[in-house]
Amino acid sequence: MANTNYNKNLLDQYPKKAPSKLLFLTEGGRAAIGLGLYAASYNMLKKVPKGNGHPVLVIPGFMTSDRATTILRNYIKKLGYATKTWNLGINLGRPEYAFRLRDRIQEINAEHNCKVSLVGWSLGGVFAREVAREIPHLVNQVITLGSPFGGIFEPNNARWIYDFIHGPKGVDVHKELLENILEAPPVPTTAIYSKEDGIVNWQYCIERKESPITQNVQIIGSHFGLGHNPSALYCIAERLQQSTENWSWFAPEGKLKMLYPNLK
Repeated sequence: MANTNYNKNLLDQYPKKAPSKLLFLTEGGRAAIGLGLYAASYNMLKKVPKGNGHPVLVIPGFMTSDRATTILRNYIKKLGYATKTWNLGINLGRPEYAFRLRDRIQEINAEHNCKVSLVGWSLGGVFAREVAREIPHLVNQVITLGSPFGGIFEPNNARWIYDFIHGPKGVDVHKELLENILEAPPVPTTAIYSKEDGIVNWQYCIERKESPITQNVQIIGSHFGLGHNPSALYCIAERLQQSTENWSWFAPEGKLKMLYPNLK
């Protein structure tokens, strides 16, 4: 059971307002620039060693569907992994997704007879962590992209959509579902985040305390562009090469270190 007092004290140290309006209003333009950088760096990204074919389930963010993860999934597939969609339509943040994702992972595990890696974008990463906590024996690792698991109910620039769909009573349901979300799942977990995120505060997208199987990786870019950000893709590719048993921290070498400010 989560230590709620400890969690509350931690949250009190972090911002109580959404990211700046400047970051929010420039999200689209910065994501477009990121798409150009992805195209320019594609040949380099292809040089990452091929994967072992294990299944990777990609979970979209709030108010998006599998269509939004197309570039991300195609890249992972070309690396040699069995890429899987979540098949639940638009992610509306409903609590039952956790149960349906559990069934989806069990289905994929039975098909491939091996553990499944989970890549979750924004709210998708919150669900990935929750499901990995419930069935860790079926999960190889979790990678989150701008996922505000450290403050899912704190102010952000997407909250008005959530409130419009669910109303104030929906929050209570989600609190019950996510009461332990601050605790990392018992599998290797990488939290990729950006201080330039215009949708959620980056402070809520990181582990409060890293461990031998948890790591925070900072990149530069927008929230909307995380699924095609070259730095994020390279990190994901490197992470997917590892298994639960031989997992180690991401440690880029040479000039690549410049792409990850907190790892210099």
